[in-house]
Amino acid sequence: MSNEPTSPAEARERVTELARDARICMLTTIALDGRQVSRPMGLQEIEFDGDLWFFAYADSAKVRQIRVNPEVNVAFSDQKHHAWVSVSGTATEGFDRARAEQLWNPLLKTWFPDGLDTPGLTLIKVHASSAEYWDSPSSTVVNLFGFAKAAVTGRPPQAGENHEVSY
Repeated sequence: MSNEPTSPAEARERVTELARDARICMLTTIALDGRQVSRPMGLQEIEFDGDLWFFAYADSAKVRQIRVNPEVNVAFSDQKHHAWVSVSGTATEGFDRARAEQLWNPLLKTWFPDGLDTPGLTLIKVHASSAEYWDSPSSTVVNLFGFAKAAVTGRPPQAGENHEVSY
């Protein structure tokens, strides 16, 4: 079964579906010494229109890194559906009360105990410049078989379909 997109809009919709299903991602920033640093984040905006939204503390390392170098990557892995998404883009940080109210989820009180009134609460917006996604064609058992077959035959396994998306 192919998930081959037939238009750029369909490809963007597939990225949205995959990100929505995965929900938890790894946000990668560039540290002040040039190292790439990744940490898990929970995606807040499910209707992906080219922007991804996250809550954070304004004095966190990730926010300081974004202020110096806004180029970031957001990677999603959905093991259940054997799919992966990588979004490259530019991040900005700032608190917008109306947007925060729109995005707020009561589960966030675990990290931000005073809710939207938590001191130092801010939003990170990642504006996508491009995305890539991979859809695996089959189940884990078949994938494991494919890897085993590759080890015996010396030919790489069918790893899935890869698609690039521009924003």
